[in-house]
Amino acid sequence: MKRWKKIVLVLFFLLLILQLPFAYHRYQLGRLRSAIDELNRHRLTAPSATDLSEYRGVVHVHSFLGGHSTGTFENIIAGAAANQLDFVIMTEHPSRNYDTAAMTLNGVHGGVLFLNGNEVSTADQDRLLLVPGPADAAAANTLSTDAYAAQAKWALALVAYPQEFKNWNSHNYDGVEIYNLFTNSRRINPVLMFFDGLWSYRAYPDLLFAHFYERPTANLRLWDDALATSGKHLVATAGNDAHDNIGLTLNDSTGKTLLGLKLDPYERSFRLVRMHVLLAKDTSLTSETLLAALKDGHCFIAFDVFADSTGFRFSAISGDEKKIAGDDVTLAGDTRLLVSTPANSRTVLFRNGSTVANQSGAPPFEFRVTEKGIYRVEVYLPQLPGAAGGQPWIISNPIYVR
Repeated sequence: MKRWKKIVLVLFFLLLILQLPFAYHRYQLGRLRSAIDELNRHRLTAPSATDLSEYRGVVHVHSFLGGHSTGTFENIIAGAAANQLDFVIMTEHPSRNYDTAAMTLNGVHGGVLFLNGNEVSTADQDRLLLVPGPADAAAANTLSTDAYAAQAKWALALVAYPQEFKNWNSHNYDGVEIYNLFTNSRRINPVLMFFDGLWSYRAYPDLLFAHFYERPTANLRLWDDALATSGKHLVATAGNDAHDNIGLTLNDSTGKTLLGLKLDPYERSFRLVRMHVLLAKDTSLTSETLLAALKDGHCFIAFDVFADSTGFRFSAISGDEKKIAGDDVTLAGDTRLLVSTPANSRTVLFRNGSTVANQSGAPPFEFRVTEKGIYRVEVYLPQLPGAAGGQPWIISNPIYVR
């Protein structure tokens, strides 16, 4: 055999060997898809899940208005409708030339409630998500975080990118975006994701998320610390930070895509992580009730790509008091925390940021409380194969035992 043929043959076998990990990843994603389908087919419905109205939506979404994205309103509405979302909170980047919050989606479109907000950066390089977005959003970078936030022209202010936030002593914010999908996606190795995409993108585009998703440990610690030191309620949210701009595409001169692999179209981003908001049965979903529920912490974060989390409840009973996540409850001799999930799961209870209990099996779970503190839970699905079983499925907001 000629030398060049031997070289080609060796290179061919090397290429085959190098593809084995990606073929195995595809096999793993197939197992994960089967496990997710099985979970969703055998959902549990707890009685406590019927006492409130539950609404699903996403927070932190960008369109073409603020740059960094070519996503259209039509794309966003279609993505929300495809996921049967109830609400979408827009957080447009500001412009010095026009009011992006005033121009973005607001009100009901395609049966989905949209709220108009802004993502601003202050002179301290702190970033905040403000809803509704202020007309002077572009001026935020000329003022300190405290000076700008003290203007309080909005109903909800969330700390974005908490690892970069500096003014934790400020009292002018209502919550912390503890998880950000766009930030998490920076862990992607583009070379590895390219080959994973070749093998798995067509069959399991949503589940490629499982290769890079990880618990936001550092942000959870920052939030726990802020809760402990601020003495106030702080809601935890997840941000899709959806731009519809991650991937590789080849377009013609008209902008038509000829070839491409896009990891974050709105429809997919809206499926990966969501906010679930709880309202009283007799309360309709409006901009005002939605913002009030978020500010009060009557909501939870769910990575619904791994299983439908609808019906999850974290509640407290103490004497005659019955409360839900986000509420204060008075410590008494019979104080209990209750967790209901729509699947067999592992629930980890935290007090002031430290693990105090861990239960697995069929819900509901009950925890007796003997100490005051700030209690929250994380729920896991250990029956999922691979890394997904070791990452949180649901992250609750706290119950404050006083």
